[in-house]
Amino acid sequence: MELQDKKIADARIVCLGAGAAGIASMNLLVSLGATKSNIVLVDRNGVVHYGRGEMPQYKRDFALQTEMRTLADAMKDADVLIGVSGPDLVTPQMVKSMAPRPIVFALSNPDPEILPADAHAVRKDLIMATGRTDFPNQVNNVLGFPFIFRGALDVHASCINEPMKVAAVKALSELARKPVPDKVLKAYKLKKLSFGPQYIIPKPFDPRLKKVVSGAVAQAAIDSGVARKKM
Repeated sequence: MELQDKKIADARIVCLGAGAAGIASMNLLVSLGATKSNIVLVDRNGVVHYGRGEMPQYKRDFALQTEMRTLADAMKDADVLIGVSGPDLVTPQMVKSMAPRPIVFALSNPDPEILPADAHAVRKDLIMATGRTDFPNQVNNVLGFPFIFRGALDVHASCINEPMKVAAVKALSELARKPVPDKVLKAYKLKKLSFGPQYIIPKPFDPRLKKVVSGAVAQAAIDSGVARKKM
C-alpha cells in the first residue's frame, strides 16, 4: 500500500476465496487497519451478500448489502485483490478494470488465479505477488509459521493471539526495507535486490527471519500478557 501511495483504511479489497486462508487473511487485514465494509468476499457462488440467505457465520461476518454479484463486479475499481482460491479465475480484463496502482496477490498454487505476465500486460502500474518461487514476491507460509511458533515457544505463550500475528507482519515489513545480505542474493542468483515493486517481502532463505520475526512475536506475547516465561 505504501509503494502504491495508498492507505489501507481507504482501500477497496477483494478476497477471492472464502475458506480458512481467506477469512484469516481478511481478519488480519482488519487488525492492520483495513475497513471491514470495504472488503468484498467472493466464493464459488459469487459475492457474499446478505441476500443469499443461509450461510456460515464466518461468511456472514463479511457479508455486504450490495448490488455486486460476480467477481468481475467486485474487481471494478478495487485497489487490492487477494486470491486464495484456484487457477485461472481472474482475467486480464478484470485486472484492467481495477483502480489506479492496483495490488494483486494471486496465491493459488501451483497455478495462480492469473499469471504475472498476463496481469502486467494490461497494467503497468501493478504490484503483484504469487505463491511461487519463480516469480517475484513469493508469499509463502514458511515466512510466518516457523517463526511465529518459535517466538511463541520461546516465551511459553499460552496462545497465539492477534498482537503476535500483527507483530510478525510488521517484522516482515521492516525486514523487507533493509539491505539484502550477499548470501541471500547468492542463493537466488541475483546481483541486487531492494525494497520496491519487485521485492515487497523477504525471501524465504533470508537467515535474518528467525531472529527478527521470532523476536517480535515473543515480545508481543510478553506485552499482551500471554507469555509465561521471560525472553
